[in-house]
Amino acid sequence: MTKRKARGQQALAADVTWRTADLRLLEELGEREERLPSDAPRALLSVRLSTLKPESTSPVRQELDLRGLALERGYRVVGVARDLNVSATRVPPWNRKQLGHWLNERVPDFDVLLFWRLDRFVRRLTDLSTMTDWCLGHGKNLVSVHDTIDLFSPAGRALAEIIAGVAELETAGTSRRVTSLWGYSRAQPDWLVGKPPYGYTTDGRGRLVIDPKARRVLRWCLGAAGRGVSARRMTAVLTRARVPTGGGGGWTTATLLRRLRNPALMGFRVQEDKNGGVRRSKIVYGRDGRPVEVADPVFTEAEWRSLQEALDARAKSQPARSPHGATEFLGILVCADCGTNMTVHRTRGRQRAYAYLRCRNCRSGGLGAPDPESVYARLLDAVVAALGAQPVQVREYLPAAGRAPQGSPGDSALTERDRWILVRDGGTFGDRWKRHGRETVAEDLRRAGVTCAVRRTKVPKVRAPEIHLELIVPEDVEKRLVIKNDAFADR
Repeated sequence: MTKRKARGQQALAADVTWRTADLRLLEELGEREERLPSDAPRALLSVRLSTLKPESTSPVRQELDLRGLALERGYRVVGVARDLNVSATRVPPWNRKQLGHWLNERVPDFDVLLFWRLDRFVRRLTDLSTMTDWCLGHGKNLVSVHDTIDLFSPAGRALAEIIAGVAELETAGTSRRVTSLWGYSRAQPDWLVGKPPYGYTTDGRGRLVIDPKARRVLRWCLGAAGRGVSARRMTAVLTRARVPTGGGGGWTTATLLRRLRNPALMGFRVQEDKNGGVRRSKIVYGRDGRPVEVADPVFTEAEWRSLQEALDARAKSQPARSPHGATEFLGILVCADCGTNMTVHRTRGRQRAYAYLRCRNCRSGGLGAPDPESVYARLLDAVVAALGAQPVQVREYLPAAGRAPQGSPGDSALTERDRWILVRDGGTFGDRWKRHGRETVAEDLRRAGVTCAVRRTKVPKVRAPEIHLELIVPEDVEKRLVIKNDAFADR
């Protein structure tokens, strides 16, 4: 391997420093690898760290050890999946950005998956079981530098499950300790962990104190709300006055309302209320049944309740959200003028609810279309006319026949490789969309990169604009429409 290739390897590992000695060893291993036979089993290296710290096992060290093991076993390295700052407890292998891409899209390109240690690969027994079943079903092997794991032997599979069980117990213990710490801290008058709510800061000794600048903002909002000023108007005033938000980003109506509705402004400890689908906070009560007080109040209870009544009086009654989100064709319908996504804006008047298809960048929503359903119907007609006759093709994985599992000890020279094949189900996309409905249409169009430009033209003396649709279909749409089954969908 040349130094140029070594530098290329270095560039792929973000936030990782390769020393001169590391690059020299990488080059040496590459030169030795080039002498392997052309039909040598192909290895994919998995490098993972939850948090990149100096005391952590360096990803450079992991990669060099993995390359050494691959060379020792006669494997040719075809790729490195580097997932740094990724928790193995929260993110299973198939959902990680780099490793997941290999497991879902590049399965035929490798024969064996190498990792440094089992807890660097998975930390849940169920995840290991899923990966074991997947590897055996696809003819792949799992190999570890520091654990004796070989999926093609009963002893190797049993050892892998034992080690994964120990790692899961360790993770569960850590989770219990963290939960216990949060439970303890919530019941204390001191501020031990977490970010102080807006309106407060810490004094450096574990006590919450009122932030004078934020207090002035909140007291002004209390008076403005009492005079009937809307939250949107307050936001505009704060933005124009360049009042600091106390966090990242600028003032928004949602941010201001969330802060004004926070019961922590009465000096109480709060926690997130996950019920109702609205981001709110609720008061934490102690063992005596009284709210846990952690600071002096910005608002008295009477002031806070009057503020809530004033905000409720100005609040609009919004209709329930559609289960399909802002629009069933989000990412497909785009504004012809500014290129942003079209979304559905819903409001409720005294007599009825209104829905407008509009974009966020153009002034006044770019002449919002008042009947989204009619736009959907016209889009479906255009899509069926353009793509409905396309045959449905499903991508399936075909293991090479008549050979030992790839990457296993004693693997003989391979004359055939695993590969993807396309299988037709006998129907067309028009038939598929007729059976499964608009949700499936939207899913297929997004996968294929099909968009529809919506152009709105003002009509004199008519409130609703005239709507023009232009379907934009990629040249390789037939390839993009191929359905790729998810081997991990049930997980």
